[in-house]
Amino acid sequence: MYQIENCINGKKVMSTSDRSQPIFNPATGEAQGTLMLSTLDEINAAVAAAKAAAPAWGTTPPLRRARMMFKFKDLIEANMDAIATEISREHGKTHSDALGEVQRGLEVVEFACGIPHLLKGEFSRNVGPNIDSWSDRQPLGVVGGITPFNFPAMVPMWMYPVAIACGNTFVLKPSERDPSAVNLVWELFQEAGFPDGVLNVVHGDKLAVDTLLKHPDVKAISFVGSTPIAEYVYSTGTAHGKRVQALGGAKNHAIIMPDADMDKAVDALMGAAYGSAGERCMAISVAVPVGEGTANKLVEALKPKVQSLKIGPYTDSDAEMGPVVTAEAKARISGLIDQGVKEGADLVVDGRGFSLQGYENGYFLGGTLFDKVTTDMAIYKTEIFGPVLGVVRAESFAEAAKMINDHEYGNGTAIFTRDGDAARTFADQIEIGMVGINVPLPVPVAYHSFGGWKRSLFGDHAIYGPEGVRFYTRVKTITSRWPEGIKAGAQFNFPTM
Repeated sequence: MYQIENCINGKKVMSTSDRSQPIFNPATGEAQGTLMLSTLDEINAAVAAAKAAAPAWGTTPPLRRARMMFKFKDLIEANMDAIATEISREHGKTHSDALGEVQRGLEVVEFACGIPHLLKGEFSRNVGPNIDSWSDRQPLGVVGGITPFNFPAMVPMWMYPVAIACGNTFVLKPSERDPSAVNLVWELFQEAGFPDGVLNVVHGDKLAVDTLLKHPDVKAISFVGSTPIAEYVYSTGTAHGKRVQALGGAKNHAIIMPDADMDKAVDALMGAAYGSAGERCMAISVAVPVGEGTANKLVEALKPKVQSLKIGPYTDSDAEMGPVVTAEAKARISGLIDQGVKEGADLVVDGRGFSLQGYENGYFLGGTLFDKVTTDMAIYKTEIFGPVLGVVRAESFAEAAKMINDHEYGNGTAIFTRDGDAARTFADQIEIGMVGINVPLPVPVAYHSFGGWKRSLFGDHAIYGPEGVRFYTRVKTITSRWPEGIKAGAQFNFPTM
């Protein structure tokens, strides 16, 4: 059994809290570690360390900050396998999937290495008689992040590299379910030469969340998680004067047009629906075939592939899908499958009875496939966040698109087609933040930005990329005229050309 420490002001510190919770191995169901839930004093100490470091770090030349970020990037690359192992051990996802997660987080670090260029402002000469004007992007100070269990390394790296490169200091509250990867990456961050207090990690629960949301020294909060909590984070943070970006839930649809390459569409859906056991906010959980013939072909092709999914612990290099993260998650997903059957959906493949020899107490579910789901069913409306794919049949492209636009979530979507006109119309008219055309998981690369629409994002800024730079900085505009410009004496009218 191991214990997880806080990382405050350049040091690992064991919490003195009398509250704790176990960290489980999802493959076995056994407790493998203990997480101490930080006290109020410890959370405040992390904020105080970030506040003390902020003035010097905010005035550090961007090029020096970038050089440290380059060292950090090199250290992540050298330790990718170790980071992935920590992710898999506590989250349960396959090792190859965990490596992919680290890579996508690393790409944001690479983006942050270009911060000297990204912070360049704008300059206008002679906006008035001998008057110049320019803008400058400056850091906010202390900022915070609250991150989810499903990507314990990647989502934090969507936040703090950009924030810190911009000159802010950071307090991170990661998920209490799989915290070890964050601590390992923090060690690499310190090894890269960043000053003490620039990045601090406090482990905890709602006390830590509420403290960061209400603390007067924390100027901005980034959050990724479920929509109800995102709404709470956004409303609470903004009520306390903070800049907030809160990314919430999703119900991502994929339209399969009659002209789609069915083999490629099926392979894409398998990875997008069942990869990481469906615990992705960009997972495809609803397939929408257009036309009866398309639907029949799709279900016929999906059924044997779902039945033959290779499921196992992360130590099995052949495993395509691991367990879900907790016993509670398994029970919730199973309950929604029960509800789908009760409401009349056609259960084509049932994953509830899956059991793996030697891992009977693990949180494993088999892949589940529903057909003839309707939009009034709970399995359609709810973000299941598990290995469940529902097929909702549509008679036309227009009906399929309307279904997507009418849903409360607007995170990601995809269309599979060979028709450029259909693809263009879909991209233009669909009311979703991230769109894939023959791409099942349209997660933007690091030099674009990630964010949904509707109840999938609260706040004005998407995360990482150019939007991340804007979120973690504020614009200052300077208008300058040197003394030679007022030789004639005081001027009381507004300067014009």
